[in-house]
Amino acid sequence: MSEAVTHPTATQPGLLASLDPLLREWLPRQRWFAGKGRPVTGFSLVAATELLPSGGPLGLLHLLVRAHQPDVPAQSAVPHPGDCYQLLIGVREALPPRLAPALIGHPGEGPLAGRTVYEALYDPRATAVLLEALRTRARIGRLRFEGDTRQRIGEGLVPRLVTAEQSNSSVVYGDTFILKVLRRVVPGTNPDLELPLALAHEGCAQVPAPAGWLLADLDGHDDSYVLGVLQPFVRGATDGWELALHEPAKGTDFAPEARALGRATAEVHTALARALPTVTLGHQRIRLLADGMIQHLEAAAQAVPVLRPYVPGLRSAFEALADLAAEGHTWTAQRIHGDLHLGQCLRSPSGDWSLIDFEGEPSKPLAERRMPQPTVRDVAGMLRSFDYAAHSAVPPSPQWAAACRAAYCSGYAEVTGRDPRTDPVLLRAYETDKAVYEVLYEARHRPDWLPVPMAAIRRLSAGATT
Repeated sequence: MSEAVTHPTATQPGLLASLDPLLREWLPRQRWFAGKGRPVTGFSLVAATELLPSGGPLGLLHLLVRAHQPDVPAQSAVPHPGDCYQLLIGVREALPPRLAPALIGHPGEGPLAGRTVYEALYDPRATAVLLEALRTRARIGRLRFEGDTRQRIGEGLVPRLVTAEQSNSSVVYGDTFILKVLRRVVPGTNPDLELPLALAHEGCAQVPAPAGWLLADLDGHDDSYVLGVLQPFVRGATDGWELALHEPAKGTDFAPEARALGRATAEVHTALARALPTVTLGHQRIRLLADGMIQHLEAAAQAVPVLRPYVPGLRSAFEALADLAAEGHTWTAQRIHGDLHLGQCLRSPSGDWSLIDFEGEPSKPLAERRMPQPTVRDVAGMLRSFDYAAHSAVPPSPQWAAACRAAYCSGYAEVTGRDPRTDPVLLRAYETDKAVYEVLYEARHRPDWLPVPMAAIRRLSAGATT
């Protein structure tokens, strides 16, 4: 597999046409499909590579497919050519019962007519091909499987798909490695690979160092597409959300864990500041930042009427930040996690915390996700996450959240020497912006959860941060 190969079947014009009606039905049902609520009007093939011959007992096609839909929602002002998705398509004569949930369909024409196509990440035989390619640093067509030569990838590691999917897909190999397969991909430096590599160079123990990664080099693009990242699997780990979710109802003291998580976050921020450039944000940059937050607020209030009575108080959080900058106050910005919450943190059986998933908010443009930002943005995301865990309990426990928030900030200060609460204007602005986003999200997707961010809205509109 180490030689460059391009199999003709994968690039035949009839391939995508035969898959089109099947993908129109299957793709919008996937958890990671970003264009929900809008019909798919067509597909275009960005790249196709045959990893295993589709005419054999098991065929394996790697596809990059652009899904065309009507104009994106009004809040996205940038023209949108359609999202590009990474698909791993298995091809068999018939599916065994264990792969029934993976069925995509049966092409009626084209090079795959008469065969069965399915989501190959469910199939251990197919996902073993990916690990072997990473192990051997293969080049297959336009695909490059690369990695850290200091980390050995063993043979024969049994793969299993992680079924709790979100915006991407993950495969665990023998409790040794986990491969994150990015679903919606764009050309350029993806922070989900860039930042863990930078942190590994700094010796940051709080983030698993990438062992391998998958790239695609395509005509017309100076930058590669980052398609997947292989990292060590933290055995026996529990994600912070699952760990915290049941604690408020039990009355368990979670403050020591929150403090340790604050220290881990600070260690990551400190290492990122060493590894990558920092910038100073003055009046003009902060004014733009505050104006953007105000625009988010106004748009959310238009969409969610229950938010409207709180708009003046919430706006004051952003104006206070701009006023402070106008007085000459400046802030340091650096690379951060970008989407930090309890679900992005893993606690090992030894009690150590790790931070994962550095992709940032996938809905935002790549350039925006890679911009330096104040570290308080990550802190605000975690504080809101404690709030969510507390309000998920029956009955809700705001006292539990307050104790966790305080412990987290104290732990952060133990490493950096700076408690985020000593900059209340910046913290309030970022926490307010996050809560406004949550109100809009819950109103659209989970109305039963709307009381959770609304409790924060009432507190923040009155000027409180703790």
